[in-house]
Amino acid sequence: MADRFVQMKNILITGGAGFIGSHLVDRLLAEGGWRITAVDDFNDFYDPSIKRANIRAHLQNEAYRLVEADIRERDKLDPAFADTNFDCIVHLAARAGVRPSLREPTLYAETNINGTLNLLEQARAQGVPQFIFGSSSSVYGINSKVPFSEDDPIFNPISPYAATKAAGELICHTYAHLYDMRIVCLRFFTVYGARQRPDLAIHKFAKLMNACQPIAVFGDGSTRRDYTYIDDIIAGVRAAIDYDQSKYEIINLGESRTVELRELISLLENALDQHAEIDRQPPQPGDVPQTFADVTKARRLLGYDPRTQIEEGIKKFVEWFRESQSDKL
Repeated sequence: MADRFVQMKNILITGGAGFIGSHLVDRLLAEGGWRITAVDDFNDFYDPSIKRANIRAHLQNEAYRLVEADIRERDKLDPAFADTNFDCIVHLAARAGVRPSLREPTLYAETNINGTLNLLEQARAQGVPQFIFGSSSSVYGINSKVPFSEDDPIFNPISPYAATKAAGELICHTYAHLYDMRIVCLRFFTVYGARQRPDLAIHKFAKLMNACQPIAVFGDGSTRRDYTYIDDIIAGVRAAIDYDQSKYEIINLGESRTVELRELISLLENALDQHAEIDRQPPQPGDVPQTFADVTKARRLLGYDPRTQIEEGIKKFVEWFRESQSDKL
């Protein structure tokens, strides 16, 4: 059995039981050649049983190891690093969401800034050569220039969440410069698909519409987002794990298409065969009017090629949503 793992690479994935993290684990286990250590704290931001379900199959795989730890406490991360030299760390763990960050800015700073620093310190101490940081399109703030390019200034975030992600990128740059680490910061644009977090709009709207309950729409429905299907995001993350050129890069991962909220609701109505009752609410502080990724750099450096348009992606999401609802019956 030991010989089987001689050539395997070791990777640590924080947030490994979450939406994006669990899909990345799926991809690497299916690919083979990886020993995976997943770190997650199973906090109560949403029902922890959802994350437990995400990793149920992973726990049966001998190439997978779970460490339950809060990234805010560096010493609690020691078991993840004990007796393992990692070839790569993919840091996806974070307190997510713009609106919740307005209510708990200190928690967001402690997790997204201090937690990231703890992971970088562990990586520095162990000499981990590759570090992938999960950032966000929120760092662009209210950006009138579209599509959003990695060279655009990010000095005007409008939520604590966005500010913490921008700070994480800056800390990563410092470590890449000082400690000869290769770091790739990936700015994710509104990720959706199977196992999407229940607090995100597509999942939340589908659940309410399926229950014939009104959905809260903040503003007039004209806000626009670059919705990116999970399979495309995972393809980009996987390519970033192999990236071996410059020491520090920031790269957008999006679909490079904007969809108006009203159009998104219409797509969900068609896929669910259910009318949406709109509960009109005033615009929310922290929400940006639009996101739109320029993925030229991702195509050039990572061979990134997003393939799932929103029409197909919503249908796939609804298929999963219906299956997940039937499992609860």
